[in-house]
Amino acid sequence: MKLMIVESPNKTKKITEILAHIRPGENWKVAASVGHIRDLPATGETEGEITTGVRADLMPRYELTDKGKDVVSRLKALAEKADEIYLATDPDREGESISWHLQQALKLKNPIRVSFNEITEGRIRSAIENPTRIDMKLVGAQEARRVLDRLVGYLVSPALYKLTGDRLSAGRVQSPAVYLVVVREREIAAFKVTVHYGAQLIFADAKTGGQWAVEWMTAEGFTSDDNPYFMDGRYAGLVAGVRDVSVLSCEEKDASRNPPGPFTTSTLQQAASNALKWNPKKTMDLAQELFAQGHISYHRTDNPNVADESMPDIRAVAAALGLEVVDKRREFKAGEGAQAGHPGITPTHWEVEVAGETPDQQTLYKLIRTRAIASQLLAARYKDRTVIMRATEPVEGKPVTFGAVGRTLVSPGWLKLLGKDAAEDDDEDAEPNNPIPLLTPGQTLKALDGKVLEKKTRPPKRYTEASLVKALEVKGIGRPSTSASIMNNIIEIRGYVEVDSKRQLRPTPLGEKLIACLEGKFSFLDLGFTRELETDLDKIAEGKAQYRGVVERLHASLGSELGQLSSMPSMRKEHPCPDCGKPMHRRKGSNGHFWGCTGYPDCNTTLPDEKGEPGKPKVVALSNYPCGKCGKPLVHKQKKGKGGYDFWGCSGFKEGCRASYPNLKGNKPDMANGK
Repeated sequence: MKLMIVESPNKTKKITEILAHIRPGENWKVAASVGHIRDLPATGETEGEITTGVRADLMPRYELTDKGKDVVSRLKALAEKADEIYLATDPDREGESISWHLQQALKLKNPIRVSFNEITEGRIRSAIENPTRIDMKLVGAQEARRVLDRLVGYLVSPALYKLTGDRLSAGRVQSPAVYLVVVREREIAAFKVTVHYGAQLIFADAKTGGQWAVEWMTAEGFTSDDNPYFMDGRYAGLVAGVRDVSVLSCEEKDASRNPPGPFTTSTLQQAASNALKWNPKKTMDLAQELFAQGHISYHRTDNPNVADESMPDIRAVAAALGLEVVDKRREFKAGEGAQAGHPGITPTHWEVEVAGETPDQQTLYKLIRTRAIASQLLAARYKDRTVIMRATEPVEGKPVTFGAVGRTLVSPGWLKLLGKDAAEDDDEDAEPNNPIPLLTPGQTLKALDGKVLEKKTRPPKRYTEASLVKALEVKGIGRPSTSASIMNNIIEIRGYVEVDSKRQLRPTPLGEKLIACLEGKFSFLDLGFTRELETDLDKIAEGKAQYRGVVERLHASLGSELGQLSSMPSMRKEHPCPDCGKPMHRRKGSNGHFWGCTGYPDCNTTLPDEKGEPGKPKVVALSNYPCGKCGKPLVHKQKKGKGGYDFWGCSGFKEGCRASYPNLKGNKPDMANGK
């Protein structure tokens, strides 16, 4: 028997079917590790001493997770019966690390490492025919990342708790992400609006009956780099009153616009957020499912290019759609530090229009497929016209110049399929719509109308999940494959950032408190330091740096910085329980954060969370209906929607009366059927 171990149980059926087809007559068993089986010990602070799970020499200590114990027991039984063992975990650092942990935990002597970025016959056949060994450089890079994250989290977080009394959690990458949101909010708060003016002249096109416009070029003698805004509304009104102008120049040139590349991990999350209103976690979960089903290539990649061997498939699909493909594969520049090992996210079977088991999976597949096909279509072609004109008479002795750019689409190319780049915000990527006619220098024109343009400077935009993912990638914080977990951590789990009704990110009071404690005190919050650490991790993967040197650097800085934090005056703010006086602590529940008494279970008082502080207790409306068991007033308890309820309960619940009664029509308790 030949045993192949993959990560996800969702892959086993598909891979088993493929192996049976490409290796008929061979006895293959495909089993799953269900992700990581070992990790650093989960202990935090023990008897006043912080236990990081890292040894004194900064090497990690590993133990089987609770889930891993069952998985290893099952895999050991299979491994004992196997003649050959193939480790086919995902083709990235995490996958390489999981293979190494499997080798260690199962005590495998000569495991065969195979990897494929598509679950297709061709890729799996090629992987089996070209086996490798576990790449310990990649394992070392993953190990360093895990240890660095643990050192920051387990050394700094307890110190923050001692300082503030709040369960603040520091993260090597999550804290810089929160910092970006906090800094942006400060910029918005400090922003002062400047009102300035411009002017526009509107012309009629006698041939088409349409209209086009030019705008006053204030930079021509009216503004400067030191004073970029024109503030005189009266003068702008005079400029808007200009009617006679002469053409100084009108240039026409051919222009083209290439399509965006296939999705990377980052741009997929951005596009799904902007176009589908999904958060990054949902997008990555759906992409994982599509990959496991064999519908798309590996979804953790920062290479925006299709594979060479995909071009014949793209040509065939484009021909069927009546679209033209470039003669030579179009290449896109990857971001700095990108790993070119995996191609962009593309369909595995290009001719398949609909794939996925659920509507959401099918929607994401369509987004991926359309974008990947469009990447190799002909460029969109335009005629661009740029006109410069001047008022025939000066305005109060000063020459006034106007200008405009007009663009006419000549051939849509890829726009015929894709329309726009979904990874960009809705108000970006817009085409200029100003049909300027062909004019000649010296030609005089009379404006149809004019208007003053009152303009206001705008504060910086708040981040959305999509734009924060993009900012993290641009600034080199973390890796795109970790963006989804970062967003989920700072929003859903920790509550440092909230999403408002416009899908914009705002820091919560707890997030602002976190940054106030860290800012200027810890180097890992510095974006440059964090970016350099990511570069060092890449160097470990490439064999150009060593694990110990990278980890020691951060550990040394944390040691001195923690001393600085301990010298700060206490920021603890006690919140006594209104019922027993013991401290209240902020906790995370299934419906969000709340405050619970530390005297639980003797005292089960809870209070709602209001911007990081305990709120006022909810006022319970007592009815005039007495409990049939103890005589205390009943309370109508009702919740609509999924998991809802509608009944009457005794207000003496805390005193031990658990009586409840169904609700009748007219909102009355059914006393005859109480429990």
